[in-house]
Amino acid sequence: MTRFLLVPGRGIPFPNHWSRQWARAHRNYVWAPEPPGPPYIAEDRVDALHTAISASDEPAVLIAHSAGCMTTGFWAAEHTGPVAAALLVTPPAHDRAPRSRLPFPAIAVISRNDPHCPYDDGVQLARDWGAELYDAGPVGHLDSKSGFGPWPEGEKLVARLAGHA
Repeated sequence: MTRFLLVPGRGIPFPNHWSRQWARAHRNYVWAPEPPGPPYIAEDRVDALHTAISASDEPAVLIAHSAGCMTTGFWAAEHTGPVAAALLVTPPAHDRAPRSRLPFPAIAVISRNDPHCPYDDGVQLARDWGAELYDAGPVGHLDSKSGFGPWPEGEKLVARLAGHA
């Protein structure tokens, strides 16, 4: 059975955030780790993700938002494990963002008006990671402040990635 690991960003998502809704709606969607909130300490987040990935030999699809995309990249540069694919949603433009090609299929969801990542920077991150680019249009940071709530398009992307598992 495929596991779905939600990799949180820097903040704590509001209850209506799509990631929180998915965690409530699907019992096989598990936080890796439960969103701790700021500050973002990459080493702690990577360790928590590694623990979650290593908890089973079952294939995992990672669903990362914002700084969780960085966590996923850092993990992939340092570790191996049964990761089948990753959905990387609105990664931030950051000098320390990992740039290595990911060893698994990925889709990078890039916004045309993300306040944390200019579109061209997001496109370059997708290229660096070897990820398929998904142009989400003008969706802000794809979070509660941007009006997401439900995100059915994201669920379709996850279903597509689950086909790699």
